[in-house]
Amino acid sequence: MSAASSRPGRGSADLGSESAEADPVARMRRRLVELGVDIPEQAPPRRERGATRPVRSAEGGSADADIPGTRSSAPDPQRARSTGAASRSGRSRGGRRARFGADSSPDEVDAPARDSDPVAAGSERGARRTPQGGTVEQAKEACLRLLAVRARSRAELAGRLADKGYTDEVTESALTRLAEVGLIDDAAFAEEWVRSRHTYSGKGKQALAQELRRKGVAAADADAALSAISGEDETDRAAELVRRKLRTIPHDVDREKVMGRLVGMLARRGYGHGTAYAVVKAELAQHESERSGEI
Repeated sequence: MSAASSRPGRGSADLGSESAEADPVARMRRRLVELGVDIPEQAPPRRERGATRPVRSAEGGSADADIPGTRSSAPDPQRARSTGAASRSGRSRGGRRARFGADSSPDEVDAPARDSDPVAAGSERGARRTPQGGTVEQAKEACLRLLAVRARSRAELAGRLADKGYTDEVTESALTRLAEVGLIDDAAFAEEWVRSRHTYSGKGKQALAQELRRKGVAAADADAALSAISGEDETDRAAELVRRKLRTIPHDVDREKVMGRLVGMLARRGYGHGTAYAVVKAELAQHESERSGEI
């Protein structure tokens, strides 16, 4: 009996299962089985002592794709999907680059995001501005956000909408609708502005008139608002400012210098020279009288 026929099991099984293989290695293994040679199971090649380890790439694979048993240098798609904000940013940028072309620069890819105007867009936050500069509804919502901070004149709102890129037609239509419902009223705005600035900031009528002109309030509305401040009101408010300032001036300062400082202070706040001089003279005399009485 031959050696090939005396070996049961492995030789005949392998011979039957590999008979259809055309691989040279398979044919050699089949021939060795027929000759009765034991063939060990294939094991991964052992790394020779002193051999250099494959350098792993930044993507998590191996830089050498020819070394058996190492991973490819191509990035793992599963790992790419499980990364955090950096991966999401990359996918977003990649998506935009796919829409604008593979050869587009980063500035060209990010340009649409910079063209958006969240305030002008209103509820459509981040929407790109239309070629006409925005819709009437968007302009109205932008005005409402500005009015929520403080009252503004019609001219102020028109200037802000122009800065945001809205056309004159859209701006006029939006402001007209807001005026129809009473949200824009230059007469009421001027009255409130004059009252607040005179009471809390101590502004005189001259300064208040200049501020209203800068805000685009019509002369008729400004004059009506300023007429609410009488000459007596202006004198009383100026006297309060002078008395407050006198408390901070040292007693050894020359009288003429003190008068010059006080008159200049009232002039900068918008009081006329005649009113300022008369108030300062009266208050300074009262202050000196009170101080001499204390001595």
